[in-house]
Amino acid sequence: MSRRPAGASPPENTAGPSEDRILTLPNLISFVRLLGVPLFLYLLLVRRADVAAVVVLAIGGTTDWVDGWVARRLQQVSRLGELLDPFADRLYILATLLAFTAREVVPWQFTAALLARELLLLGSLGVLRRHGYGPPPVHYVGKTATFLLLAAFPVLLLAHATSAATATAAGAVGWGLAWWGLVLYWAAGALYVVQATRLVRSVRAGSSGVPA
Repeated sequence: MSRRPAGASPPENTAGPSEDRILTLPNLISFVRLLGVPLFLYLLLVRRADVAAVVVLAIGGTTDWVDGWVARRLQQVSRLGELLDPFADRLYILATLLAFTAREVVPWQFTAALLARELLLLGSLGVLRRHGYGPPPVHYVGKTATFLLLAAFPVLLLAHATSAATATAAGAVGWGLAWWGLVLYWAAGALYVVQATRLVRSVRAGSSGVPA
């Protein structure tokens, strides 16, 4: 029986019974996090309730690790959860960026830099999909970048919505986190592209695994 190339998700319909569960507590947490995205957009763009939007965004960002921790703690790791967690993270980042750009909390250049990375990742995922593989495992660099960005966004919004004295300190902290997050976000994207490239080359060469 042939081995699956390292560093790639298995082709569809190969998951074991333990990976097929949908109704789990970690997945419920991820769904609740997703519901926070439209609530945040409503508060920020429609109601202009910046303080409430900061609270929703902070809760969504700080609970990023909760679903994964609960899944491991309760042994409820599922394939859906592995896909849902990074999807929720990415949706939070994209929705926040677009809303912040509309409210002029962040410049459009910063948003463009992050969106360009997403386009690069989408291209890599498209290549993997054509070869019968799903997204590669989430890298710790990518998780760190996501954590920094989700931590930076509430602070940047706080800087935008408060007095000048508080805004100066909050802006310095927020932009420090944001720029480090951007750098690591691109570093993680480069790692995913390298991973996808090696997998595609091994498949084309008829290899059973990724070369060392």
